[in-house]
Amino acid sequence: MFNGFDRFLLTSLEVVIALLLLIFIAGLVGVGVMYVLDVSQTQHAIRRNYPVIGRFRYFFEYLGDFFRQYFFAMDREELPFNRAQRSWAYRAAKNVDTTVPFGSTRDLRATGTVIFVNCPFPTLDTDAVEAEPMTIGYCRTPYVARSFFNISAMSYGSISKPAILALSNGARMAGIWLNTGEGGLSPYHLAGGCDLVFQMGTAKYGVRDLHGNLDEGKLREVAGHPQMRMIEIKLSQGAKPGKGGILPGAKVTEEIARIRGIPAGHDSISPNRHTDINNNRELLDMIARIRDVTGKPVGFKAVVSEGSWLDELFAEVLKRGAESAPDFITVDSAEGGTGAAPQPLIDDMGLPLRESLPLLVDKLEEYGLRERVRVIASGKLVTPADVAWALCVGADFINTARGFMFALGCIQALQCNKNTCPTGITTHNEKLQRGLVPEDKAVRVMNYAKNMRHEVGMIAHSCGVREPRQLRRHHARIVMANGLSVPLNELYPEVRSRRPMAA
Repeated sequence: MFNGFDRFLLTSLEVVIALLLLIFIAGLVGVGVMYVLDVSQTQHAIRRNYPVIGRFRYFFEYLGDFFRQYFFAMDREELPFNRAQRSWAYRAAKNVDTTVPFGSTRDLRATGTVIFVNCPFPTLDTDAVEAEPMTIGYCRTPYVARSFFNISAMSYGSISKPAILALSNGARMAGIWLNTGEGGLSPYHLAGGCDLVFQMGTAKYGVRDLHGNLDEGKLREVAGHPQMRMIEIKLSQGAKPGKGGILPGAKVTEEIARIRGIPAGHDSISPNRHTDINNNRELLDMIARIRDVTGKPVGFKAVVSEGSWLDELFAEVLKRGAESAPDFITVDSAEGGTGAAPQPLIDDMGLPLRESLPLLVDKLEEYGLRERVRVIASGKLVTPADVAWALCVGADFINTARGFMFALGCIQALQCNKNTCPTGITTHNEKLQRGLVPEDKAVRVMNYAKNMRHEVGMIAHSCGVREPRQLRRHHARIVMANGLSVPLNELYPEVRSRRPMAA
């Protein structure tokens, strides 16, 4: 005889078996449907020849991006950033020990490797000093920048609200500037109280009229914020020289659309250049116009790929007078890029910083404008060695975007062009943003900047100078194809000015 409990067990078992049978039948039906779909479609040869099973190829291809960096790639072989670079950034941001054991994993024989020249009598800690603040701009309100290392352009829209809040607060605590990116000035840039650089992109987001032209009233309002220190005209960027910014429609929320002055939910694609800047004369005219309206230092950002353009630009400056020069030039490299970009441009367009930075510095020197124009280097400079190299070549300041993304917790998931960033940095999905706590990440932003400055200083002291901006080209060498290294000052001979130094 079955008692009540036995009948309950028997009934439950029958229900479970029935459910399993239904799931099995549904699975068979699903496989059958996929089989019919695969053999009848004509777009994918693998799925047509190997129905159902062929679908696993795409699944494994998707998983490969994630498995490679954890299980298969060596410390120094990943791109765009390898594990060693990311690990240093993570440790610096967490303010934990950045030393490593048992020797370097870096191959010092590889062509292009930079090696710093240690001094037999390095600078004593008691003699070391912090890099002095540097003044930018010949205008009504020059900017005295406290740090040589700062946050590069990342728009609100391309990165999330909590990411901007963390960067803004972290920048204030570290005493560095934050570039707004071309997406306009948001309340979250202002919230942290840090120094800001307003980037005016080709679409003039945030300072445009209904037709996309520069609105001087809006520009004056943006520049009127006490935190707004400089204006940067973006001519081009390393990720996509010759093409404007791209923000997928899925990321254009009502708020972002309001800040930019565009429709919500539609792709935000900037023109591939400023429609009102057609040549060097008009570029200098625009710089003068913005400087007159705002009273702030004005410069431009560009990917520099050849010297003749710089020759023409600087010749025009000398024709007008040194006061017409840009207050700064941000040189971006072909290695740059945090956002979405067409692969032919991100892979194959523009010069890397190792060529473009010395080219720009030497052209400024040649035309007697080196003291007039500050040079900001941007593009894949995320470790102390990268930054120290740029200072050796002649940069006054270094900007990085992806270094600070690592400080925010970026795991290089390569989802920046989608709305699916797993760390909440480049997504507007609130569930994913929940993982990024601005108060915690702001401290990591500060730590990353401070540890960067400290370790660049450590390289400088080992080279025998008192502070990082005293680094020169003879302090570093670069490995050539024959396996031997040559000093940077031989590879890039310093140029003497052919003209009187500008005031």
